[in-house]
Amino acid sequence: MEHEEPLDGGNATAGVVRIGTTVRKPWELATPATHELMEAVAAAGIDVPRPLGQDAQGRQILEFVPGTPALHAPTLTLGELARVGRMIRAIHDACEGFSPSREPGWEPLIPPPCSETDLICHGDLTPWNLLIGERWVFIDWDGAAPSTRLWDLAYSAQSFTLNDAAENPSSAAPRLAALVDGYGADAALRAALPKAMTERTEAMYELLRRSHAENREPWGSMFTSGHGAHWRTVADHVTRHSEVWSQALRH
Repeated sequence: MEHEEPLDGGNATAGVVRIGTTVRKPWELATPATHELMEAVAAAGIDVPRPLGQDAQGRQILEFVPGTPALHAPTLTLGELARVGRMIRAIHDACEGFSPSREPGWEPLIPPPCSETDLICHGDLTPWNLLIGERWVFIDWDGAAPSTRLWDLAYSAQSFTLNDAAENPSSAAPRLAALVDGYGADAALRAALPKAMTERTEAMYELLRRSHAENREPWGSMFTSGHGAHWRTVADHVTRHSEVWSQALRH
């Protein structure tokens, strides 16, 4: 029997284990399309965990990537945040035009507020999904779904630079600018980001609140275990200092 080592750190997916140099996760309806997307991104020269098929228990098999989640690493420097921005831009560019060969079964957790989508997005390019080590790799692609560059970037920019409501906005703003500069955002995207970050943080809080009211797990339990309070505070913080973010993003 192969030794299975439970992997923690994720909030939404149970049953994730490591076996040797692989990770095993539940196989979902959208998994075949997600693996296709990952392969397309890898073909564009971007480092992602390699999808390795399905095991005898019906689980998906993925390459295990060693590293420390950015969430638990020392605070990223401005140069490192610019690197993150470049990574996100490269992923977005690689995803543009992608269409799976079979019915995708996408289930967007927090879809963009607009009805028009412009590409398939990872949906959670955040510090808890970026592994830092010899390789810098975004993991956990299971939430991929149709979205927009703006909506995806808004979540990434907020989570990497504005996720601590206790931080002085004047020190957070240059870090926000560094990530967005790394992304190479144009003037229109920069102008739209402050509002989109507010909407995205509010949407996260609302997902947790609604899930608690509807007994939808794991989001319902997360609402009462601290995540609800965190996202309420962060949403208020991002909204309150919107003009600071706008000024930081102006060229």
